[in-house]
Amino acid sequence: MRDNLLDEKRVGLIGAGNMAEAITMGLLKDGTLSADQIIASDVAEARRCHMVDTYGIKTTTDNIQVLQESDVVIIAVRPQVADAILTEVGPHARLDMLIISIMAGVTVHTLKGYFQEGIRLIRTIPNILVSVQEGMVALASDTTADESDHMVAEAIFKAIARTEIIDEKLMDAALAVSASGPAYAFLIAESIADGGVEMGLPKSVSLTLAAQTMLGSAKMCLESGIHPGRLKDMVITPGGTTITALHKLEEMGVRGALISAVEAAA
Repeated sequence: MRDNLLDEKRVGLIGAGNMAEAITMGLLKDGTLSADQIIASDVAEARRCHMVDTYGIKTTTDNIQVLQESDVVIIAVRPQVADAILTEVGPHARLDMLIISIMAGVTVHTLKGYFQEGIRLIRTIPNILVSVQEGMVALASDTTADESDHMVAEAIFKAIARTEIIDEKLMDAALAVSASGPAYAFLIAESIADGGVEMGLPKSVSLTLAAQTMLGSAKMCLESGIHPGRLKDMVITPGGTTITALHKLEEMGVRGALISAVEAAA
């Protein structure tokens, strides 16, 4: 279903890597945008050819062309090259366009230094799960980006993720929870599956059991509105297997380890 907020919008991507591809795939898959509304730039010919062959969008090596042909520009490059890219494109941004950055660690304050006063900027923290349309995207902005700009950003990302608008000062915490979070979840899924293998389950079966259980647990947490602590208690029976397992997890400091991991990432 097309979102009328984006009916007349042209979206440009500076950078055509994995995250840019996930965004493109999501926008096209649910019909939010058509291929002729998207243009992407990249220095790598292989990436440009892949995006053209797979999604039928327009590509270029010229970052300035992306700005010239877009109403919304998503800066999707590694933070290590942020200065070079922003120095190049900043002077060419128009006041009537929206700039969205998905670069980790590059603050709105830093972004504003590359653009003329009045440019509307939104900073996002997406995670790798956008590639399976189950991502999480935190959004923050400066004072020049208004409610309609956030609505446009949410319309872009809703095809691939849930969105939350947060204060800019909380972006590092959001990154530590949701952008790094899939790695924590994969580690936990792998460990649970390995435990099943140790007890005799075939690896493929054990991994399916673990991953599907995590998927269902996450869905129940989101859709029920019940605190995860209460959901956990619903699984426990007195003297049963689950409380024995949880006792062992607490004994080994799993809860504290995960909290400390988020702190370290932030």
